[in-house]
Amino acid sequence: MSDGSNQRVARAAGLVMTAIFISRILGFVRERAVAEVFGRTWVTDVFFAAFSIPDLMYQLLVGGALSSAFIPVFTEYLAQEKEAEAWHVASTFMNLIALLLVLLLILGLVFTPLLAPLVGVGFHGEQRDLLILLMRMTFPAVFFTALAGLMMGVLNSYRQFTLPAVGPIFYNIAQILGAYLLGPVFGIFGMAIGTIAGALGNFGIQFPGVVKKAKGYYKPVIDLKHPGIRKMFKLMLPAMIGLSIAQINLIVGQNLASLLESGSIVALRLANRIIHFPLGVFAMGISTAIFPTLTRLSALKQMAEFRRTFSFGLRVIIYITLPAAVGIAVLSEPIVRLLFETGQFTAADTQATAFAVVYYSLGLFAQSCLQILIKIFYSLHDTVTPVKVGLLTVVINAALSLAFLFLTDLGHGGIALAFSLTGSINVIIYIITLRRKLGTIDGHRVAATTLKALPAAAVMGAAAFATAGWLEPFLDLHTGAGRSLQTLTAIAVGSLVYLAASLALRMEEPWFVWNMLVQRLHRRGR
Repeated sequence: MSDGSNQRVARAAGLVMTAIFISRILGFVRERAVAEVFGRTWVTDVFFAAFSIPDLMYQLLVGGALSSAFIPVFTEYLAQEKEAEAWHVASTFMNLIALLLVLLLILGLVFTPLLAPLVGVGFHGEQRDLLILLMRMTFPAVFFTALAGLMMGVLNSYRQFTLPAVGPIFYNIAQILGAYLLGPVFGIFGMAIGTIAGALGNFGIQFPGVVKKAKGYYKPVIDLKHPGIRKMFKLMLPAMIGLSIAQINLIVGQNLASLLESGSIVALRLANRIIHFPLGVFAMGISTAIFPTLTRLSALKQMAEFRRTFSFGLRVIIYITLPAAVGIAVLSEPIVRLLFETGQFTAADTQATAFAVVYYSLGLFAQSCLQILIKIFYSLHDTVTPVKVGLLTVVINAALSLAFLFLTDLGHGGIALAFSLTGSINVIIYIITLRRKLGTIDGHRVAATTLKALPAAAVMGAAAFATAGWLEPFLDLHTGAGRSLQTLTAIAVGSLVYLAASLALRMEEPWFVWNMLVQRLHRRGR
């Protein structure tokens, strides 16, 4: 990758990763608030299940539409210095999505009783009634979250990442306040109120930035005949299916978990949140920052630079998330104990959640790679391949989940294991397909990074596990200070060991990570 592209990606990735890091930390505070105030009960199972259909709606409309259609096409017009025409297309797209969101909001509120069994087949009576009520409360929240997604698409196309990254921070803060301040008064409905307020704030933070960019360009028009809109629809329709695959896989697992003991959905949810910390901060941060650059390079037919850029992004993701997966697995119980064991969340709940964390961690490496692999296909305006691969993995995930659930004693851990194995199969298929599509993908350097990161991560995992075990007899793990000292010391020792091992193996990636940090600090110092 050229120095210019390197610096742009480093600057953008550093900014996005910083904001996502803060957002994820607040996300843990939110999950801790739920665990502390409400515990691992059927009420929290129902609350998390209530978000499944709205989240799927968000993935279909915004996740798929933005990543696969809007950003590539809008960025292509901007790269060709056709800003007025870019906004003519954007105006039509945004107006259509807004109208569709209103329609789906109305339909969702009316037909909630019919949708409820799709996300909680094991819920009956009081549980089902609460599920329906909470689903009706969450639909408006997702309406504004989807609008915020549209704002994010516009700003990211201009390679502006600050406001889209700050919005989710406000969202998490509102949910935390909803749990701690409103939860004791209104019960689980306090969380729902906080969620709606957070969604409004997320949208409101980004909206002024888009208004500034759209000034003089936006039009209240719907021009379905424009070739740019036709191109968006051609790209969008298959991607709406493709990007919803992961959500469908989670819904399948959640439905099966509703048949298990009470609290299984909460255990899977909290375990998934722990895995999503490195996934969100690093994998999503890097892929979000690199996507506009890949799209521009593809539009300008600079394919050699395109290959170098995505190869480097993939190698950095592998370098960071592979040791993260090992570390989370070996420190699963200390991490869960530190983050969630308080109030209504007991030691037994910690063990149940840590059990799921171990099996989810097996798929962190694959899920991280998927973040950029899917973006590569979208930047090439290929949305059909992700659909084909995604539909296949839905079948694989369902089959593995059922097999582990009914043929083993893994319980909810089997659902997490099925999700991880499905992601690994997904990555293999994508790599093979991408190699056939581009001829070469710099595979030898990607393989070299992986082969060097594996032994370094193994040594790191052993060091972190030994550190945590050695400290345990000397600490009072019933206190927050003792738990923090055990977990954070083990993480620090493991990180230093991994850094030393990767430098000894002469890996390039540590220097890129260092460059991201320097770029971010330099930007703050201005």
